[in-house]
Amino acid sequence: MNHRVTHSLCKALYLSLFSLAGPYVMAAADADAWNFWAEDNPQSTRQVDHTLWQAFLDQYLVPQTDGVNRIAYNRVGLGEGRKELQTYLQNLANIDPRNLNRNEQFAYWVNLYNALTVEVVLSNPDKKSIRRMGKGLFSFGPWDDTVATIAGEDVTLNDIEHRILRPIWQDPRIHFVVNCASIGCPNLQPQALRADNLEALLDTAQSEYINHPRGVDNQNGSLILSSIFDWYQSDFAGDPKGLLNYLARFHKAPGLLLQADPDRLEYDYDWTLNSVEPR
Repeated sequence: MNHRVTHSLCKALYLSLFSLAGPYVMAAADADAWNFWAEDNPQSTRQVDHTLWQAFLDQYLVPQTDGVNRIAYNRVGLGEGRKELQTYLQNLANIDPRNLNRNEQFAYWVNLYNALTVEVVLSNPDKKSIRRMGKGLFSFGPWDDTVATIAGEDVTLNDIEHRILRPIWQDPRIHFVVNCASIGCPNLQPQALRADNLEALLDTAQSEYINHPRGVDNQNGSLILSSIFDWYQSDFAGDPKGLLNYLARFHKAPGLLLQADPDRLEYDYDWTLNSVEPR
């Protein structure tokens, strides 16, 4: 076995084992930036049509009294909703986002990520967690599987989040609008992102998650944060104390965070599928 093959297998095993805790995490937002996608057209006035995605959200996204938005995957099935979702994904695949302005690009990539994630779940109707939906032998999730071809380039979910969105925009609020089909993840928002609503939705999504127990929770004096703030701490602050200061800016009880010991933080994440119906 040659060195390149051995290296590839070792890397695949390492990333897969890492995924036991979560998706492939890149500590720095620009650790592996995909420069091919850095181009944009500031003069572009084209507006990407997200009507089909909005229609899907209107019909199948079900907000719950516990503050978690779930999806009625079983109702989607193989019916018209699934066909429209696939049509929407094909429509996006036919667009070269490099020809769009920055705000249209951002909405494009976030909506594409979320719609592709839903399609992955629908393609695995017998799986109870997205971590069981990968294609590879050592896979613990679909994040490194090719899920779309855009402008002639094969793209994975990890590409979209870690090599495009994070390094190009460098906005920590990205973590609150990309959805990994799990209870522990920030909500899939009921509104499709558009260039004209993205700032408001980013702020809303951030506030909702930080003020929900799965984002920040106080249990018997122990502060438990979402593992998102562990995996991607560097996107929010340089150290745990800075992270607490960041979160305090948006939490309804900032003192809870400002008075916490940064050396005694706990992290948790619920990988249960965000499905209305049990599987």
